[in-house]
Amino acid sequence: MTKYQYLPLLFFIICNITTYSQKKVLHAKSINENITIDGKINEEIWKNSAVATDFVMYEPDNGKPISADKKTEVKVLYDNNAIYIAAILYDNEPEKIKKEITNRDVFGVSDVFSVYINGFNDGQQDFRFFVSSAGVQMDCLATEDNEDFTWDAIWDSKATLTDFGWVVEMKIPYAALRFSNAEKQTWGINFMREIKRDVQKYTWNRVDTKIGAVIPQAGILEGIENINTPTRLFLIPYISAYHQQDAFASDRTFKAGLDIKYGINDSFTLDAILVPDFGQTKFDNAILNLEPFEQRLDENRPFFTEGTDLFNKGGLFYSRRIGGAPSTEPQIADNEEITNYPSSVKLINAVKVSGRTEKGLGIGFLNAITKKTFATIRNNDTNETRKEVIEPLTNYNVLVFDQRFNQNSSVSFVNTNTTRNGEFRDANVSALLFDLNTKANTYSLFGDFKYSSINTIEDYTGFKTALTFAKTSGKYRYYVSGKYLSRDYDINDLGIIFYTNYHSALANASYRILNPIKYFNTFKVEQELNLEIQNTTGKLQEGWYKTVIKARSRGNNYFELALVIIPSETFDFYEPRENGRYLQIPRRIASYFGTEFNSNNAFTFDFTPSFTLFDQDGRITYGLALGPKYRFNDKFSLSYILDYTNKKNDIGWAAFDKAGIIFGERNREILQNDLTGKYALNNKMTINLTARYYWSYSQNHEFFTLQNDGYLIPNPNYIKNKDRNFNSWNFDLSYSWWFAPGSEISFLYRNYSLERASTVEKNLSTNFKSVFNGNLTNVVSVSLRYFIDYNVIKN
Repeated sequence: MTKYQYLPLLFFIICNITTYSQKKVLHAKSINENITIDGKINEEIWKNSAVATDFVMYEPDNGKPISADKKTEVKVLYDNNAIYIAAILYDNEPEKIKKEITNRDVFGVSDVFSVYINGFNDGQQDFRFFVSSAGVQMDCLATEDNEDFTWDAIWDSKATLTDFGWVVEMKIPYAALRFSNAEKQTWGINFMREIKRDVQKYTWNRVDTKIGAVIPQAGILEGIENINTPTRLFLIPYISAYHQQDAFASDRTFKAGLDIKYGINDSFTLDAILVPDFGQTKFDNAILNLEPFEQRLDENRPFFTEGTDLFNKGGLFYSRRIGGAPSTEPQIADNEEITNYPSSVKLINAVKVSGRTEKGLGIGFLNAITKKTFATIRNNDTNETRKEVIEPLTNYNVLVFDQRFNQNSSVSFVNTNTTRNGEFRDANVSALLFDLNTKANTYSLFGDFKYSSINTIEDYTGFKTALTFAKTSGKYRYYVSGKYLSRDYDINDLGIIFYTNYHSALANASYRILNPIKYFNTFKVEQELNLEIQNTTGKLQEGWYKTVIKARSRGNNYFELALVIIPSETFDFYEPRENGRYLQIPRRIASYFGTEFNSNNAFTFDFTPSFTLFDQDGRITYGLALGPKYRFNDKFSLSYILDYTNKKNDIGWAAFDKAGIIFGERNREILQNDLTGKYALNNKMTINLTARYYWSYSQNHEFFTLQNDGYLIPNPNYIKNKDRNFNSWNFDLSYSWWFAPGSEISFLYRNYSLERASTVEKNLSTNFKSVFNGNLTNVVSVSLRYFIDYNVIKN
C-alpha cells in the first residue's frame, strides 16, 4: 500500500478521537428520612453527602474557573420516590442578585440554578430543571437542536436569599424523569449557574464550546441503586365555565373532563385526554393573508405541545391539522348559499404513548379522533336547508421509532396516517432519518428519505430526500447539503409543506470567537449560498448569497446584521394558483439590522429596520420592528412591540378571468401592535395582560395578465375591485394561581373582533374605532385543574 492509501483510515481515526475533558463523577446518597423542601438545607443527612463544586465558566469566557467569592456547592440525595438536590450559591454582593418574579417557564432578569439530567446517559436528551433566585420554576426537554419549554413536569423547589448568596432545594420525582430499570443507575448530569448581572454561566462539568454538542459533555451521577419506584398514575380532572356574548347572542357553557398520565414503566408514559377543553389557550394571530398558502398557526393546546419531541422527528407532524379547518367544501347549486361553515372540527379524544428503552430505542405513538362535521346550505328559492359533510369522522395516527447509539447518533423511522371515513381523501407518509456524528462531535452526516401516498379520486405518490455534511466544532464551521422533492410529494393531511417539485444545493460557512475579545463577548459571521431549481422547467426558483453577522458586546447589547443578494431573476410557481404556470420575480437585494439593548436594565429597547429593493418599477419593501420594555420592579413589567411593513408596487395574484390569470400591482401596509403586561403577586400567582391590534390593507392601482413565459402585460380593461382592508383585535386579561403542584385555577376575560372590507381606509384612528364598532365578542371564563397522584389516594 502507498502512504496515501492510509489517509482514509487516518481521517477516520482522527475524527473519532474523543476530545472531551475527564468527566466528573458525583455519588448520590440514599436516605430513609423525610426531606422538607424549604430552601434551608438543615437536615443532618445533607452534611454527610458528596459535594459537586469547582464550577467552570461556560460562557462567555469558556473554561475559566469560578471565583472563590462565587463558589457553588451541590449535593444529591435519593429515595424510592425522588432525587433531592441542594445547591448553595455564594455571592460576595448578595444585594445585587437579580430576582425578577415571572410566570412559569419565563426566565426574566434573575439568577438561575439548573440541573440537566440524562437518565440513560446516552448523550442525546436532557430533562432540565431550573429555579430562579425568585423561586420561579422552569423546565424543558432538551436535545442538541432544541429546548422544549412546553413540557411541564410536576416537581417541588424552594429558593431562599441569604446574607452570603442564595440557596436552592429541589425534589424531582422519578415520574418527571425517564431512565432504565437497571439495579444500578448511571445518569448523565450537569449543573449550571447563571449570574445574570455579570452575564455569565458556569457548569459543574466543563462544557467546551469548541465542541458542537453540549449534552455529551455532562458529568456522571452514580449511587442510585435498587430503587422501587411508585406507580406513575396521575389524574387531572378539570371543570370550566364560559359566558360568551356578542352583539347578536349570548351563550353559557359548562365543561368537565379528565386528563390521564400513566407510567407504563420507568421509561414509557401514556397520556390521554377525555372531553378536551382548550377554551383558555392563547388566541391565534389573524392576518390578511394574500399568499397562495394557508397561514401556519402556532400550537397552543398543551396536549399537543408537551413531550412531543419524538413526534416532531422529520417535520411530518403539524398538530393544528387535528381539530383544524375542515378538509372539503360543499358542492352547491347556483340558487344555494352556505349559511354555516364551521371554522374547525371538534376533537373527540387523543392519546399518546412515548418513551425509550434501556438500549436507546425511542418509541412514540399518537392517535386522535375528530368528529363528523357538517355545513348548512340554504336554498334561496324555497328557503329549505340541508346539511352536507365537510369532514367525516377522522382518525389521525403518528408512529415513531428512534434508535440512538454512540452517545450522539440516531436512526429514525416515522409514519403518519390520516384515515377519513367514507369516500374521502386518505393519506400515509413514511420517513427514514439518520444523524451520524463522529465520536468527538467534530463532523456530522445527516439526511432523510420521505415517501407520501395519497388515496383520493386519483391516487398519487411522491418523495423527498436530503443529505447534509457538516463540520460542527471549532472556530471555523461549515455544512453543505442537497435535497430533491418530487412534484407530488404531499404531507399536508397531518403535516404542512408549501414548496415541492424542486432540487437544491446549499453551502454555509461560519467563523465565531470562542472566548471574549476586546469589544465582544460573542461574535459570529456566517456566509451562505443557496440554489433551488424547479424540476419540470429547470428554471431558478430561488438563489441567494447571504452574509449574517451576530455579536454581543461586553455591555450585553446584541447586534445582528444581514445582507441577502439575489443576483438573478427567479420564478414563483405558486403565486399564479394554477399548476404549470409561474411568475417572474426580478433581481433584488435585502438587508436588516437588529439591535437588542441590555435586558438587565430596567428599561430596555430593541429595534430592527429592514428593506428589500427590487430591480423593477420602483418596487420596494421596507419595515421597522421596535419594542420598548420597562420593568417597574421585580413584580411588574410592561412591554410593547410595533411591527410595521410597507410594500410599494407589490405584485400579487388578483383573480382568474376570461383574459387569463390577473395580477395586480398594489400598495400594502401592515401594522401590528402587541402589548404585554405582567404583575406577579408571588411566584405562584400572576396577573397577565395580552393585547393585539392588527391592521392591513391592499390597494391595487394597475392590473396585468400573466403570460406563458412568466412575465406580465398590462390589462387596462380589468376594473373589478380587488382591494382589501382588514382589522383584528384581541384582548386577554387573566389571573392564574398554581395553588398546588400541577394544580391551577385561572380566570380569563377575553374580547375580540375581526373586520374585513373591500374598501380601503388609510386612517389608522378610523380603522381602530371601526373594529370596536363591529361585532365585539366578550368571553368570561373560569377553569380549575387539580392534580391527583394515585399514590396519595392509595396511602
